[in-house]
Amino acid sequence: MGPVKRGTQGRRAVPWAVAGLWVAALVLLLPLAGKFADVQQNRAVDYLPAGADSTQVARVQDELPGGESTDLVVVYHRDGGLTAADRETAAAQIAEVERDFELSDVPRGVPSADGSTLMYPVSSTRPGQDEEAQLAFVDGVREAVGGTGGLSAEVGGPGAVGADMDEVFETIDGTLLTATLGVVTVLLVLIYRSPFLWLVPLAVAGAATVLAMAAAYGTHELFGITITGQSGGIMTVLVLGAGTDYALLLVSRYREELRRHERPYDAMRAALRGCGPAVLASSGTVAAGLLCLLAADLNSSSGMGPVGMVGVLAALVAMTTLLPAVLVLLGRRVFWPLIPAYGSTPKARRSLFAAMGTSATRRPAAVLTGGAVLLGALALGALNLGGDLRQEDAFTERPESVSAMRTLAEEYPGRGAQPISVIAPAGDADEVVERVRGTEGVAEAAAGRAGDTWAEITVFATAPPESAGETRTIEALRDTLDGTGAHVGGPSAERLDLARSEARDRAVIVPLVLAAVFLILVVLLRSLVAPLLLLGAVVAVWGAALGIGGLVFGPLLGFAGTDPGIGLLSFVFLVALGVDYGIFLMHRMREESLNGAEPDTAALTALRTTGGVIASAGVVLAATFAVLTTLPLVAMVELGFVIAVGVLLDTFLVRTYLVTTASVLLGRRMWWPGALSRTPEPERGERQPEPV
Repeated sequence: MGPVKRGTQGRRAVPWAVAGLWVAALVLLLPLAGKFADVQQNRAVDYLPAGADSTQVARVQDELPGGESTDLVVVYHRDGGLTAADRETAAAQIAEVERDFELSDVPRGVPSADGSTLMYPVSSTRPGQDEEAQLAFVDGVREAVGGTGGLSAEVGGPGAVGADMDEVFETIDGTLLTATLGVVTVLLVLIYRSPFLWLVPLAVAGAATVLAMAAAYGTHELFGITITGQSGGIMTVLVLGAGTDYALLLVSRYREELRRHERPYDAMRAALRGCGPAVLASSGTVAAGLLCLLAADLNSSSGMGPVGMVGVLAALVAMTTLLPAVLVLLGRRVFWPLIPAYGSTPKARRSLFAAMGTSATRRPAAVLTGGAVLLGALALGALNLGGDLRQEDAFTERPESVSAMRTLAEEYPGRGAQPISVIAPAGDADEVVERVRGTEGVAEAAAGRAGDTWAEITVFATAPPESAGETRTIEALRDTLDGTGAHVGGPSAERLDLARSEARDRAVIVPLVLAAVFLILVVLLRSLVAPLLLLGAVVAVWGAALGIGGLVFGPLLGFAGTDPGIGLLSFVFLVALGVDYGIFLMHRMREESLNGAEPDTAALTALRTTGGVIASAGVVLAATFAVLTTLPLVAMVELGFVIAVGVLLDTFLVRTYLVTTASVLLGRRMWWPGALSRTPEPERGERQPEPV
């Protein structure tokens, strides 16, 4: 009896010890997690490609006398023409701005040709790199100016656009966390049909979020990893989405094992042995795929890799340690009212996924061909994706800064409203100014701040911001100044460099992600054919999801362009996350094959036993990414939409029909060159799928 008692005491002590360690860790980690939002950086230089011309300009501007400048344009406009009183009002308000703020230059009004608009460039270096000071400056100018009686007064310019963008990012973490928790709560209640069980994975996901935020903050402090509002928001979605997926898989297997084992502790050990390898491989696949982003040239993308990886690993640790401990401590009663009794058998009912699988395997070649044709047809919609998204089209609802910039573009057609910044060696500034003025497409150029090493030159193009004409001017300036040591930057040049770096990153990172995921699948499945099948499936899903986006973004949602980063980021997430469900299905299929089941039977059994949990996990993950579509940024809406649609396609079409039918057609060749592929198969007519 002694050893039995000691064993029983040990079983009781382990979950209590794990839960106690987590409580202690959370107490220590909460202060660090609270600093996560403080280290998020949303300035242009934090997103820019590391070696681009515009990046050099942004860095040098920080070092010039006064530091980084915050540039605004105050725009006064009246349909039909400004009156004398309007001009007096504008002059008085600008004078107030000059009194209240330390400006770089005296603002001078520039009237439009038709006399309906008056713009005042306003710039200050006082805020420097302090984002709060920059926001305070923009808000102060907006409070000081205002229109009356048909006179409109709006504040635009790069500083105002940045302030409007920062305002959005400041609310992202709270909005995403609240919305995602709400979505996950509703889905878990529907999935578990229990008034208590849903609280457990949700509470553990909350603990994982704290761990992820603290770890991401530590990563930033130790290695200088760039954390942006975008990567921080996506990390939150990943923790809750991936963590809930792992919880669904573990709880489903735990429920099965409770019917076979009397003690919850033993049932949990069996559940972890059964689904642990799949969960580990799943999280490892996502982490490896995200880590490939370190090779990106874009600061924002290279920073998102480790930040996302930290989130996935935090979810893994929480769901494989804290969740099992809490479930064991709560015992069977946590499943009330559907408590799985020891020795019982689940209520016999027709499995939807078994029925779908059976229907698919009746004519597997036709189903596989039809599915492939459908995905290919949907992928053609990607040809309808708009060009690169312009800054003025980046918001779902037009803010004041964008409205001001559009007024400037309409009223000053011969002069760009957004400056192009050139930095030149201080000793060659005069010569560079002359070269710039002689460049085709330049309307105006003037020397600005100067330091011991560098001088700044402000340039205005004749073409509107982010137009094809302005792009030609930027390229002409870079050609003209090649060899002088000068660099060309500014908001439009930054977006041009961003788009080019995105193209470069796709060419580098896509093969890296495919190679990393393939190697993990080979190790897990002991096969070369099965990993190739899964990778081909998720790549097809990615193409189809982008195609659906092309049919929705412009025609239905009215978006004027596509974020240049959507292709790469959606690929990384869909391949890494999509392979998860393939791993769950294939791992169970391989387990059944090792137990002697024939290929048809193994495929249908795997689909029947994992189909429900994969569907639940897919819906949860798609819903969490769909939360991104509620944000007022077009780039986040597009990314959330493509990933959510891709996950649903992967869950209900690819896993259920295409992978299953391909497995039936390939038979044991699926596991080539592993030992399973060498097991003799019966004749085709002798195969009998498991009854359902």
